[in-house]
Amino acid sequence: MKTLMNHLAVWAATLLLATAAQAQVDKPVRILVGFAPGGSADIAARLLAERLTGELKQSVVVENKPGAGGRIAAEMLKNAPPDGATLMLAPIVVPVLAPLVFSKLPYNPATDFAPVASVANFQFGLSVAASHPAKSVVELVAWWKANPAQANFGSPAPGSLPHFFGVMIASGAGVDLVHVPFNGGGPMMTALVGNQISSAIDTLVDQIELVRGGKTRMLATSGATRSPLLPEVPTFGEAGLKGVEGTSWFAVYAPAKTPAPTIQQLNAAINKALQNPELRERFGKLGLEPTGGSPADLALIMKRDSERWAPVIKASGFKGD
Repeated sequence: MKTLMNHLAVWAATLLLATAAQAQVDKPVRILVGFAPGGSADIAARLLAERLTGELKQSVVVENKPGAGGRIAAEMLKNAPPDGATLMLAPIVVPVLAPLVFSKLPYNPATDFAPVASVANFQFGLSVAASHPAKSVVELVAWWKANPAQANFGSPAPGSLPHFFGVMIASGAGVDLVHVPFNGGGPMMTALVGNQISSAIDTLVDQIELVRGGKTRMLATSGATRSPLLPEVPTFGEAGLKGVEGTSWFAVYAPAKTPAPTIQQLNAAINKALQNPELRERFGKLGLEPTGGSPADLALIMKRDSERWAPVIKASGFKGD
């Protein structure tokens, strides 16, 4: 009997090892990015890919599939084999915002994606031109109320998180703000410097050069704590608008039905990569705050942010289709 039990134990261990081996990523990996080369999503993916190559002992490359706000890459991920060889690095807009603003999507994050790991958070900032009289959020709110015809904010795109963050600011400040959408952050900031709009909202990294150059003034940042990129700028809570808070993020996903051991292997590799000092330093220069955590942690982040932004998006009246 003892011999039989020993044989069974060896057989079970062998089967477990064989199953784990089959679940390992054993081929080159590609990370889909639904945005153009040179943007923050692309750079973050490439920095991560460099480290994952060593961690996974496989070639890891980034494939840019820009268009439709990341939806093209998302559909490609949905249709990829669930073997861990195809991943997607995406911002919050793809798995959280898009389902809230589009009635028809070529993917369903809940059934087509498997969360792998959170990668990094990044904040937004509210800025005015350097010539604007407001030196603080409180002063800007008072100025908006005194100048309702000029009470507006720019965002780099309709339906973007800066757009909805502006709606949140308006609600928190108790003012009616007109949303002025632009085709990108560059044209928006040009309009801000030229006093064509009274304020602008975008990522910190896309504003920092104008702030440091003295052409614009950032009044507050969107996180729960101050950004390491601009530690002298207060949060909205510190600036007098309690409850006005929200960050964007990047996360990695695999196709649904990817085996759990494969997800765990990828998650462990990403978490280890995010601890690399060089990667963390380069992320910091982009205004990215490395995160990490388990697949379950990422699923909770998605749920939390869906609940956070759903009423804001509803209040905005915006529909993507």
